Amino acid sequence: MTARPTLTVGLANFGATFPPGGWAGFADLGRAAEDAGIDRIVVVDHVVMGPHTEKYAWGKFPVPPDAPWLEPLTMLSAVAGVTTRVRLATGILIAPLRPAALLAKQVATLDQVSGGRVDLGVGAGWQREEYDAQGLSFENRGQLLDDVLAACRVLWRDTPAALDAPTLSFRDIYCEPKPVQAGGVPIWIAGTLHGRNLARVVEHGAGWIPIMGETVEGIATGVGRIRDAFASGGRDPSMLQVQAPLRMAMGDDGRPALAASMASVPELVAAGATDVIVTLRAFARDAAAAPEAMVRLRTQFDAVAD
Repeated sequence: MTARPTLTVGLANFGATFPPGGWAGFADLGRAAEDAGIDRIVVVDHVVMGPHTEKYAWGKFPVPPDAPWLEPLTMLSAVAGVTTRVRLATGILIAPLRPAALLAKQVATLDQVSGGRVDLGVGAGWQREEYDAQGLSFENRGQLLDDVLAACRVLWRDTPAALDAPTLSFRDIYCEPKPVQAGGVPIWIAGTLHGRNLARVVEHGAGWIPIMGETVEGIATGVGRIRDAFASGGRDPSMLQVQAPLRMAMGDDGRPALAASMASVPELVAAGATDVIVTLRAFARDAAAAPEAMVRLRTQFDAVAD
């Protein structure tokens, strides 16, 4: 029997979600998600911004370079303090921008204080300026990502931990406490399934986040490829988790129509999605409208997901 899909809501930890000085209200959005029965919330990442947002390959970038962009793990910590059930995820965190040992400690700490509710969605990012600002090689971002993930896994697992990787090596390192979740925090790998990223999913991934704009057919093909690779690598294909964005249907008013959009859920599930993500701001004009919007999201999702 196929497991029931989960519902994730993307919360905007950037832009004008709150006025200047009002970001303490972000924790209230997380609590509203929990109260509405949302399974998981996701926040996104940019450490710094350069001026060339026109290089964003997936449409118009949502905010100008000088818009506020709050650090995702910090924001999830605030939500963890006012919730007990909803899962807390990044989608994505640009992991190579963080020192590996520090990232392992931050994520393990968040998993501890949340009672084991963290999912770490990662990718290499698209913006050269973020790497330049930290003295890191943009061209080598794939290797940096691989090594950061390998370091996190051994630091979450072993005491003491050791690693020999192309960009990072350590011996006899203690990183405590470990995450609450057995086996460490689940890692979700984002992006197109070129050979290196497919190998990354097989080696490190509990889940796959398809590239933005991927078609339903592309998701289904990718799921098949990963499941085959899991089987070849000795992993259980049935354990793969896959996040897919809700397909938006527009109403006569030019805004997304909730019921018509939710009608895409069965097709996404048939393609292999185990989780459906909905961007909250598509259905809530501002933070004040968010609690009621999330109740509607949960109700409409339940109507089509059973």
